[in-house]
Amino acid sequence: MRYSIEHRPSFSLVEIELDSGEAVQAEAGAMVHMSPNIRMETKAKGGVFGALKRSMLGGESFFINTFRAEGGPGTVGFAPSYPGDIEAFELDGTLYAQSGAFLASTEGIDIDTKWGGARTFFGREGLFLLKMSGKGTVFLSSFGAIYKKELRNERFVIDTGHMVAFTEGLDFNVRRVGGLKSTLFSGEGLVAEFYGTGTLYIQTRSLDSFLSWIIPHLPERD
Repeated sequence: MRYSIEHRPSFSLVEIELDSGEAVQAEAGAMVHMSPNIRMETKAKGGVFGALKRSMLGGESFFINTFRAEGGPGTVGFAPSYPGDIEAFELDGTLYAQSGAFLASTEGIDIDTKWGGARTFFGREGLFLLKMSGKGTVFLSSFGAIYKKELRNERFVIDTGHMVAFTEGLDFNVRRVGGLKSTLFSGEGLVAEFYGTGTLYIQTRSLDSFLSWIIPHLPERD
């Protein structure tokens, strides 16, 4: 398998070249184009219970599509439903991501949900994280561009709406950015304080902030 990420960082698309017999799995609705010899199979990966858990708790679709090249090599392209970046992760272990970030991966990756704990109750990304485990390539999408911050037994604070993913070795707590007045009127609200050793992936834009900006400008219904 070979891939290239085009049109970064605002309108990214990942194009994946598959050898005969190779396959990738992707979020429902992510396919942009594919070769005629690519066969698509749709199923509830992990069974009905696993698919429901991933859909209701992890913000992903109930069904996962598998795209396989048959009778020769083929190409398939994927893009998220919103403007932003795509990042490829060469995984050999576990990666955690915000709900809705999964775009596609090789077949050897297991996608599950992880309870974030009561500390995430007020986090805007929700109570559950995506947990991706195995060996292979994972493609995650973001709202805005993605950049990474390496932590080496240290702490780092980000707005909860800007977290994309983080590696094993990192943990976090959600807390207020300041006192009650700052929480209510600063426009910052809650932050996630990460600590440990690992890599944190951050998106340059927040969907919550964008919606807060655009909704007041939408025309009202008569």
